[in-house]
Amino acid sequence: MDSRIARRSLLVQAGTAGLGWLAAGLARAADVLPTPRQPEGPFYPVKDQADKDIDLTRIAGRSGTALGTVLLLDGTVRTLDGAPIPGALVEIWQACASGRYNHPGDENAAPLDPNFQGWGRVTTGASGAYRFKSIKPGAYPNSPDWMRPPHIHVRVIAPGFPSLTTQLYFEGEDLNARDHILRRLSPAERKLVISAFNPVPGNPDQIAGRFDIVVARRAAHGATPELD
Repeated sequence: MDSRIARRSLLVQAGTAGLGWLAAGLARAADVLPTPRQPEGPFYPVKDQADKDIDLTRIAGRSGTALGTVLLLDGTVRTLDGAPIPGALVEIWQACASGRYNHPGDENAAPLDPNFQGWGRVTTGASGAYRFKSIKPGAYPNSPDWMRPPHIHVRVIAPGFPSLTTQLYFEGEDLNARDHILRRLSPAERKLVISAFNPVPGNPDQIAGRFDIVVARRAAHGATPELD
């Protein structure tokens, strides 16, 4: 066979293989939904605090630890095609175990835990991974006929992407089915913001779970009005 024909044949085969790989990648991306947006709510921290690291169970300079079940949260921040996003700022804020936020606007009569940090942040590394240590938040009344289920607010600010604010819920909570905010999402979207937390082997007083976050360059659908 002429060498030029053989070379042309190899290039065609390589091009076909490349197109096949690209098509497969696009198909996978098409099956992936971005993490749906959820309301920020009225209790995002209004003033800075010295301690806002990844361990919310302790406050620097205090000897006490937060009340409640210790929670270990791991996850990644990725694009729609699965690429990790390094350098993304991930923030969480939440109620303490009694269901109250450390925020001047929270009129909940439940006691505030003075040893709970309430707000933490971390920047993802090369693998897009993040981690927090916190406690399982308590449910609380949003109105006389509406109890909000335990949830954690999450905000992601990633270079080159619009910021994303969402909420993380706990699998198996009866209040999930009646929550007005969670019910606004489609069944497929709800699965993306509800995570299973299971006892840590050898340490049954702690639970651990994952929340992998997918951000899109376009605004994610599933946006909801600003309610808590």
